[in-house]
This record gives sequence, structure tokens and C-alpha cells, in this order.
Amino acid sequence: MSRAAVLGSPVGHSRSPDLHRAAYAALGLDGWTYEAVETTADQLPARVGDAGPDWIGFSVTMPCKLAALAFADVRTTRADLIGSANTLVRTADGWRADCTDVDGVAGALTEVGLPDSATRAVIVGAGGTALPALAALADAGVTDVAVVARDAGRAEGVLDLADRLSVSARVVDFGSVAAVRTVCGEADVTISTVPAAGAAGIADAVAVSRRVVDVIYDPWPTPLAAAVDAAGGVVVGGIVMLLNQAYSQVEQFTGLPAPKAAMAAAVGVTL
Repeated sequence: MSRAAVLGSPVGHSRSPDLHRAAYAALGLDGWTYEAVETTADQLPARVGDAGPDWIGFSVTMPCKLAALAFADVRTTRADLIGSANTLVRTADGWRADCTDVDGVAGALTEVGLPDSATRAVIVGAGGTALPALAALADAGVTDVAVVARDAGRAEGVLDLADRLSVSARVVDFGSVAAVRTVCGEADVTISTVPAAGAAGIADAVAVSRRVVDVIYDPWPTPLAAAVDAAGGVVVGGIVMLLNQAYSQVEQFTGLPAPKAAMAAAVGVTL
């Protein structure tokens, strides 16, 4: 038997068990299990360190992503760059940390129709999700990013990463609706990384963007998504990100191509 799980707190709402179980079934991996295990950041080292040889991997959600990176024996370049990990995989060299959140955002950018010529983007929010969002944007060729944040101090981590990625970045005050409207109108894509209620107050300003990725998937549609749709823009929700980050995790856990159609069906998406 091979075992895997998602670690986090709270973790009961996670859709990862649906995705991974559907993948293992489609791949014919009889005896493979996947569960949700309530785990705090302080508990993660013991939880993973005490895992027997039947444990092959862990998905990691909040608040454990920093602890996962610190615990790992080996780290991918992008996990080190971003400073957090949502994936731990058992290898011959120990536990390897990766950040497949980048793959999640990349999949959403493809789904929203980001053109190859795109150079400008807006990221709403400066928390942990903003970092893999920025990395995916840089991978897509974006070179200019406006970070909409309530507190310029909280955006320092995003600005530092932008500098290391050779991306020009600046902070726009979340409270300045006119400024938000301007940068979103100029952007090739806007990624909102804040809770649904948090983005509601600037939804109409953000909705001038032609393409919007909203990382929320429940509840859906969010006020922001509804505003973008009403304005005639294209909006992609967090379920697309969830799927794409899970595809990469399944492939790392199993060594097999992810059965994307089966995984998407498990969360009500038709490919």
C-alpha cells in the first residue's frame, strides 16, 4: 500500500482527496490511499518525520507551507525562490519540497487566454499566493507588475521576488479605486489573490481588466467574478488552479501522467 495526504489546518474543506483518489483510481493504483490530516505548522515536522515507508507524499496547505520548506531535505529551485512549498515527495535523498502552486497559476493563465505578447499584469493582494502568481507571470513573459496592497510594507516580499525575477514591480494602494482602475485597464491580466469579501469593494475597478484570474473557488462566482462577467471580460476561478497544481503533484507522487479528465470530473469540471 502507498499512502499520501493533505496536511493543513483547517483541512476538512480540501478538495485534494477528491482529486488524488480519482487520479489513483483512473491510474489503476489499487491500494493507494489519500486522506486529509489536520496538521499545524508546529506539528508538520513530526507528522512527516514519523511517516513510515508506505507514505510517498504530502500535499501541504496553510498554515504549513513555510514549515514544509524548512523541513525538507531537498528543495526545487522554484520552492526555494518562492520561499514556501505545497508538496513534499519522498525520494532517495529524503523529502523533496516543491511549489506546484506555480503550475496552478500557469494553468489558469492558459485558460484565461493570456497571449504570448503579454507584458503587463496586476496582482491584487500581497500574501503567500501572490508569490507563485508572480513566478508564473514571469514564466509567461510578463515584465511589469502592479501589486495592489493595503499595506506597502506587506508587499516587500513580492517586490523582492520581482527583483530576483527581473520583473519591474510597484505597489498601488488598495484604497485608491481610481488607481486600481487605471492599472487594471492597462494590464494584460489581473490575478486576485484575496478573499472574495476582500475583493468585493474594488470589483468594478478590477473588472475593467480584459482577463481576470480569481484564486477563489468556493463560493463561486465571487462578487469579482460576477463583475468581470458583467463587464464582458474573461474570468477563470480557483478550481482551474487547484486542478493544475494537483496534476503536477499526482505526477510527482506516482511517476505517471496525471489522468486530467478523471481528476477534473471529480470536482465537476469537464475538459
